[in-house]
Amino acid sequence: MTAAAGIRVLVVEDDPVAADAHALYVGRVPGFTVAGVAHSRAEAYRVLERTPVELILLDLYLPDGHGLQLLRALRAAGHSADVIAVTSARDLAVVREGVSLGVVQYVLKPFTFATLRDRLDRYAQFRAAAGEASGQDEVDRALATLRTPQPAALPKGLSAPTLEAVTRTLRDADAGLTAAEAGAAVGISRITARRYLEHLVTEGRAARSPQYGQVGRPELQYRWIRSGR
Repeated sequence: MTAAAGIRVLVVEDDPVAADAHALYVGRVPGFTVAGVAHSRAEAYRVLERTPVELILLDLYLPDGHGLQLLRALRAAGHSADVIAVTSARDLAVVREGVSLGVVQYVLKPFTFATLRDRLDRYAQFRAAAGEASGQDEVDRALATLRTPQPAALPKGLSAPTLEAVTRTLRDADAGLTAAEAGAAVGISRITARRYLEHLVTEGRAARSPQYGQVGRPELQYRWIRSGR
């Protein structure tokens, strides 16, 4: 099946709000259709017994067990759907096990629509490749399409090294930071720091709230969004 015919996707995510968001994201990508949404391993298994899908968007931490346990059960039962794992876990041992079970991509939470769209587009390109490869180079190119996503373009005026520095500083600040504090820590101006912090807010990786002092206007306090899963 090619992307033009429609790739059916099962979204498996225990958080109802996140599940709705992921399903909305999938539905916005041409060539993909949401075939179902499940909030647990058991529910996902029931959906797959009656609904064929080509791809599973799988949260690894489910209320009734690990997502890879679900995947092992599916493989034992003969289900061959590919999997994009959605998780906050960064354990490379889990990544290796997932790859052995058919996880073709990992998307780390929190992520934006652009990130998921890129992964889905690349997966569709990989599935659409047909015929016999002419040699090693063609095989390598096909795998690179799936495995090597292009970095998202930054807004004009933002640089990747500075964004990395601001991100690292904010992640390390448990109590959050103002733009002035972030700028001082990184060595940039408050106005520049605020542009990077606002970019992180737009990307869904940070949150902001007013901080009220004793006098003057409130400052915005930025905090890194930490997922507990």
